[in-house]
Amino acid sequence: MSYIKHRADESREDYLETILLLQKKYGRVRSIDIANELNFTKASVSIAMKNLREKEYISMADNGYITLTPSGLQRAESVLERHTVLSDWLMQIGVSRETALADACRVEHDLSEESFEAIKRHVNNMK
Repeated sequence: MSYIKHRADESREDYLETILLLQKKYGRVRSIDIANELNFTKASVSIAMKNLREKEYISMADNGYITLTPSGLQRAESVLERHTVLSDWLMQIGVSRETALADACRVEHDLSEESFEAIKRHVNNMK
C-alpha cells in the first residue's frame, strides 16, 4: 500500500471516529463541530466530509447535520474499539494517559487484526 493511500485511510478513520465520539457526546454533529474538535480549518473538514459522502460513510442533511451510514458506523466503532483497547493496555503497563491516547491513535491504523485481537484478549484477561 502506498504511503499516500495509507495516510488517506488513516485520515478517513480519524474523521469517522471523531464523528462517532461527537454524536455520543452531543447527539448531533456538524462540520464546524469536527473542525473545532480536531483544530482543523472548516475548508479541510468540508473536503473530508465530501470524500466521506462519496465513500458512503456519512450522509449530510440539508441543515448541515452529519450522520454515519451503517458502513460508516461500523468502521467508526471498529476504530474506536482499537483506540480504547490500545490506550487502556498502554495505561495498564504504566504509560501516562496523555501518551497512551496519542500512541493508540497512531498505532490503531497500522496494527494487524491478529495482533489487535491478541492485545484485546490480554487486556480483557487483566480486568
